[in-house]
Amino acid sequence: MARAFIGLGSNLGDRRANLERALALVGASEGVTLGAVSSFIETDPVGGPPQGRFLNAAAELQTTLEPRAVLAALLDVERRMGRLRRERWGPRVIDLDLLLYEDRIVDDEDLVLPHPGMHRRRFVLAPLAEIASEAVHPRLAKTVAELLAETGTRNPQPGRWNRR
Repeated sequence: MARAFIGLGSNLGDRRANLERALALVGASEGVTLGAVSSFIETDPVGGPPQGRFLNAAAELQTTLEPRAVLAALLDVERRMGRLRRERWGPRVIDLDLLLYEDRIVDDEDLVLPHPGMHRRRFVLAPLAEIASEAVHPRLAKTVAELLAETGTRNPQPGRWNRR
């Protein structure tokens, strides 16, 4: 079994229910077992058009799937939940990102691991640090906790914590 981590976000509809449904669907995917799940954190949107606040989380997966198959399962969950990709960084019912997969580094057109922006995004690192502070970013050779400490106030409005 491989250990992978995903980031989740929602800013349309019942955000909490969207995250919970996505977690259930991901956990029910063949070859995937849902592990630890972070608290849900409310954050302001970063980039994109004006839009509502996000609810974000991170989750651990234990999987027999290869990284592309995990990504395909995540995209299938997004599709099943009605995600429409109309504009980059626009509002979304659900957003699922494959952040880390073991210590793999992948640089392909359809998959980049680790997630290329995760080390700069406090809204990704804060929930991830809650469940995997010791996980190491394989390109930067730093733990999630170290990366989170380095973000400082670069995300000016990190939001507030909401316990699941």
